Amino acid sequence: MSKQTLIEAVTKAVQDLQDATDVMDERAARRLGINRTDLRCLSRLSARGPLTASELATAAGLTGGAMTTVIDRLEQAGLARRSRDSADRRRVLVHLTERAEQVSAEIWGPVLDDARVELGRFSLAELSVIERFLSLALKNQQDHADRLRGARPH
Repeated sequence: MSKQTLIEAVTKAVQDLQDATDVMDERAARRLGINRTDLRCLSRLSARGPLTASELATAAGLTGGAMTTVIDRLEQAGLARRSRDSADRRRVLVHLTERAEQVSAEIWGPVLDDARVELGRFSLAELSVIERFLSLALKNQQDHADRLRGARPH
């Protein structure tokens, strides 16, 4: 197989993975009774722990006003709660609820378990290449999201 053919195969595999992830996210959002933006915010809270509304807005790529609406919806769904920061009572943190953590484990736990099994089949050198590729792919996506944020529609 030529290098170009392999590059095309990897590119297609990434696109297929993105599409499958999109389907998974859509089904997870429906199961939780929320929309995809709300799901993205839950994901950020799950990965990073409690955040201020401003930190969460930045992490999710939303405005402050939009974030307030998202947090209100997540609270109403029983998936997030606001609380005062014990270190600085002026700060309000957004936390996942126990229900959110339970449902997330139910939805994504099996996915992570299967991924760990599959990853365990790779050598250290192969895992290093995979991690390097994913880091570069993530930076590429972030850079182009930033580019599109400033772009004007034609």
